[in-house]
Amino acid sequence: MTDPAIAANGLRKSYGDKTVLDGVDLAVPEGTIFSLLGPNGAGKTTAVKILSTLISPDPGSGEIRVGGHDLAADPQAVRAAIGVTGQFSAVDGLITGEENMLLMADLHHLSRAEGRRVAAELLERFDLVDAAKKPAATYSGGMKRRLDIAMTLVGSPRIIFLDEPTTGLDPRSRHNMWQIIRELVSDGVTVFLTTQYLEEADELADRIAVLNDGRIAAEGSAEELKRLIPGGHVRLRFSDPAAYQDAASTLREVTRDDEALALQIPSDGSQRELRSILDRLDSAGIEADELTVHTPDLDDVFFALTGSTVPVRSSRPDQPKEAVR
Repeated sequence: MTDPAIAANGLRKSYGDKTVLDGVDLAVPEGTIFSLLGPNGAGKTTAVKILSTLISPDPGSGEIRVGGHDLAADPQAVRAAIGVTGQFSAVDGLITGEENMLLMADLHHLSRAEGRRVAAELLERFDLVDAAKKPAATYSGGMKRRLDIAMTLVGSPRIIFLDEPTTGLDPRSRHNMWQIIRELVSDGVTVFLTTQYLEEADELADRIAVLNDGRIAAEGSAEELKRLIPGGHVRLRFSDPAAYQDAASTLREVTRDDEALALQIPSDGSQRELRSILDRLDSAGIEADELTVHTPDLDDVFFALTGSTVPVRSSRPDQPKEAVR
């Protein structure tokens, strides 16, 4: 077992009487995507700022290691191992995309030739060659975000913090960003992602932690988190009233919808439970016209764990997630 790319024990941060992080433990394996979810003000950005050395944790926090380096003892080594793309673009709109890249190369103390080589490679990788000589202020939101991440990669970091990287992007640009993130991880980079888009975490993350009131409310894969929440069921619909009645008698513990001729059976959606239901119907010679499996999604997990009544964002910027479920 290799050491985690990011490890924090008892991470704490307060501002006056306001406790933002209250004993947070994190362990992010190398070459994975870890997503931190939480309502606005939950402490996601504060966690990123501490782990990326931008602010200090409170005294009494446990050891924090990033890229194998002790954050308190050797912050400079941590900075050399990471890249950070914050909520707000670091792109200078008054200069060209290429000049932004070369500026980052200078900040990383690359030679002139090496800086130009790295800038050219990254501009090509992020499909920005045609716009490279244009002022960054003329770029679309998606292009600025791609340039932002390209600038982050100039120093070849092995760990990247992406703090809500797709906020404000249209669905196409968001999906393009997802592909970029997947490619980074396929190259061995570790990604620490904060997001308000639940389907983004579901789509990308190997592990997800839900942060609420300064603490980790739950952590696991998307599927593991979904299984924490009750409400999964199998729905059977019939066109024959007699078959509907027979199925209700055979399965017993069901919720009936006599008007729709539909039955709802509690289930975790597993193959084992589904096979059990179908075997009981087959044994009784009953065939349903339609079968659908319903499992809780990350919306349900988020609302159950955080008690939030504020709709989280959907893949459509103009529509809350709960309106499109």
